[in-house]
Amino acid sequence: MSKPLEVAPGALFYPGYLANERQAVLLAELSDVVANAPLFCPVMPRTGKPFSVRMTNCGALGWVSDRDGYRYQNRHPETGRPWPPIPTSIAAIWRDLLPDALEPEACLVNYYASAAKMGLHQDRDEQTFDAPVLSISLGDSALFRIGGVVRDAPTRSFRLNSGDALTLGGASRLAFHGVDRIFPGTSTLLGPEAGRINLTLRRVTPA
Repeated sequence: MSKPLEVAPGALFYPGYLANERQAVLLAELSDVVANAPLFCPVMPRTGKPFSVRMTNCGALGWVSDRDGYRYQNRHPETGRPWPPIPTSIAAIWRDLLPDALEPEACLVNYYASAAKMGLHQDRDEQTFDAPVLSISLGDSALFRIGGVVRDAPTRSFRLNSGDALTLGGASRLAFHGVDRIFPGTSTLLGPEAGRINLTLRRVTPA
């Protein structure tokens, strides 16, 4: 594995971490996840405005957003069924890149269609921030933006391509970050539907 690039204090970028064959394995396992926990459209608290991404989860806990707020829960909000387990190929990436961290309890699966984006936000709904957040990109490239721990801190942007990995730890564990745009047609991994899948693995509770 090549040495990662530190794109912000504590934020490590692993370009091309996953070869094409491993990306295909992940995608096949994610198909099983989505078959058991279908993608749903979350909405903003209070306003009820829908997100531009669709999402689902796997693992013991899953992140959801609705009019009642942001939170983790152990069941799919529409089917009422428990989330499926995190696939072994995805859990192996966590162990490889974060060998000293406790096992992840949640893997958020975000699907970005060509016009989807994600505004600047912090991952701060967890009970512990000891473990970094791990992000894995599949499919079309995205313009990713990261700043500091306050919203108006300076930001920098760079592209995340299919197979790239990124960890947000240390001073960047609570950094504001988001996705400004998708670059359609930059990957054939997802086939005719195209778009981008982003996996975000998190530790939610303390040891």
